[in-house]
Amino acid sequence: MTNFNEYLTGEVVEDYADGIISRREAIRQLGLLGVGAAMATPLLAACGTDSGSPSAPAASSAPAGPAGPAPLATEMISFAGPAGRTLQGAWAEASGTPRGTVLVIHENRGLTEHIRSVAGRLAASGYSALAVDLLSEEGGTAKFTDPAQATAALNAAPDARFVADMKAGVTELLLRVPAAKPGAVGFCFGGGMVWSLLAAGEPRLGAAAPFYGPLPEGADFARSAKVAVLGVYGALDDRVNASRDAAEAALKKARATHEIVTYPGADHAFFNDTGPRYNPEAAAQAYAKVLDWFGRYLG
Repeated sequence: MTNFNEYLTGEVVEDYADGIISRREAIRQLGLLGVGAAMATPLLAACGTDSGSPSAPAASSAPAGPAGPAPLATEMISFAGPAGRTLQGAWAEASGTPRGTVLVIHENRGLTEHIRSVAGRLAASGYSALAVDLLSEEGGTAKFTDPAQATAALNAAPDARFVADMKAGVTELLLRVPAAKPGAVGFCFGGGMVWSLLAAGEPRLGAAAPFYGPLPEGADFARSAKVAVLGVYGALDDRVNASRDAAEAALKKARATHEIVTYPGADHAFFNDTGPRYNPEAAAQAYAKVLDWFGRYLG
């Protein structure tokens, strides 16, 4: 089991532990990830819960809607991928001259409406954005009517393909807006993909903002040392936070400009306004922080 296989398995177990999914659904999803009942049963038994009901979100003084401005429209596009493949993505064009461009990397459910909305909000904030569909090889996220099947397809794909597709996304941004410096942002699984992209070396980026993403084992950011990295975490997200210090250490070793920010009272996936762990106050603060970061290092 690879680093990301373990992460996706842990996502299911954590959703069960938090009462977001039932035991039956957890076993089904773990089975799709290749975890048999003999292994799934003790994993879930250790959680000691079977409520199947989402926990109530923490009270907040911030508006309950999505963080950031109303999104601009996105359009589905196709663009050239590696090895002659064709990739899909959602493109949102900023009005006027963009301040920069941003590659948006989705969560483990693929290119959802939520991620399209993130691209649209970035465009409304002055950054043309491309949300790449890392399930393009499988026909695209829209092919999957069951989100758990989309996760399973991501789990079965090689990490190297994701890195190659993200690099193609950066190339597409530079082709569409040659004068603008590109950045990258990713969430959960997508946050881990941003860390992977940096570890693989992507010096064309000016800035990156991985949100609560798992750090690949042995990550070395020497080949992306000039990328300014903002690492975003939630204080309650113990599972992902276990690699936070290692991420900061690797950034320091590469002498990369960076900042690690952890939001009190926020859990994993706190930015996703369509999910049960959404924290509107932390999301609003994080969005403003990302805009400030991109403003400094993208323009």
